[in-house]
Amino acid sequence: MQVIIGVDPHKASHTAVAIGDDEHELGRIRVRATRAQTSQLLAWAEPFDRRLWAIEGADGLGFLLTQQLIAAGEAVVDVPATLAARTRLLSSNRSHKNDPNDATSVAITALRHASLRRVQPVGDAEQLRLLAKRNDDIGRQRSRVASRLHALLVELVPGGIRREIYATAVDELLARVTPTSAVEQLRVELARELLDDLRRLDTQLRQSHQRLDRMIKASTTSLTDLFGVGPVIAATLIGHSGDIARFRNRDHYAAYNGTAPVEYSSGGRIAHRLSRRGNRTLNAAIHMIAVTQLRHRHSAGRIYFERKVAEGKTNKEALRALKRHVSNAVYRQLVLDAAR
Repeated sequence: MQVIIGVDPHKASHTAVAIGDDEHELGRIRVRATRAQTSQLLAWAEPFDRRLWAIEGADGLGFLLTQQLIAAGEAVVDVPATLAARTRLLSSNRSHKNDPNDATSVAITALRHASLRRVQPVGDAEQLRLLAKRNDDIGRQRSRVASRLHALLVELVPGGIRREIYATAVDELLARVTPTSAVEQLRVELARELLDDLRRLDTQLRQSHQRLDRMIKASTTSLTDLFGVGPVIAATLIGHSGDIARFRNRDHYAAYNGTAPVEYSSGGRIAHRLSRRGNRTLNAAIHMIAVTQLRHRHSAGRIYFERKVAEGKTNKEALRALKRHVSNAVYRQLVLDAAR
């Protein structure tokens, strides 16, 4: 008998419920999130010979436990939280939300959906995802520091800095400021502290770009052959796409990254609308590629965009079509890379 073990992971504890083919509960356990969590779960699940672990959010709170189970030779599938919640709500005897009910819903979802993603050990793609996320975090932090610095500068000099804020330009401006009061003196001191933060973040951002550049060159990916794809975008695409073999075709990949339109029909009216689903980080990377291509008239993307506009599409509709076109190109290159 096939046994499905559903796991509801949390930061401090994990709850597991085992069910059979008839959805009958065979056992449950709750373990604390410690170094012994995997050994405790495996010892409890030992009587179940043919077992499959189903973990809610295997790339989120359940990431570490998932990878530990895989390292121990166990089979694990990832159950999306929205799908498990739907199962729980549709079940009359498990409608109350608690950890055992959630774990049971996860197990039932895995039992009834054979197409769930089989989780694989992390590899180079995970390294690129982590590095791309770190680069994005540094960039966001720099933007916050630059905004706070500009707010101080406009209180010292009319208009502040009218162009993008760079450390050298801020340093030159502050050198021309002569404080006439204690308040202005404090503003200058705070501005110089923020300037030090800006320089530190600029150094970190430069080092992050160099590290990503080395990693992408070492990966020998063909993504950088696409117009508008540099090391940062390539790392984001590879890291968040993962194993490209898990996508059946380019349409499946477009649905995952949110560039495929969503059908919005009723009665005899058939319509499609912009998708807000999918991996938004991937969607943002594809958007950046499309916008970069639009800025260069000689690019194939700009030619494609203008052709769609000539066909009667609005600029927004043409941009969406271009993003889908880019998604198809990214999928093609990732498949070629996997084949190599």
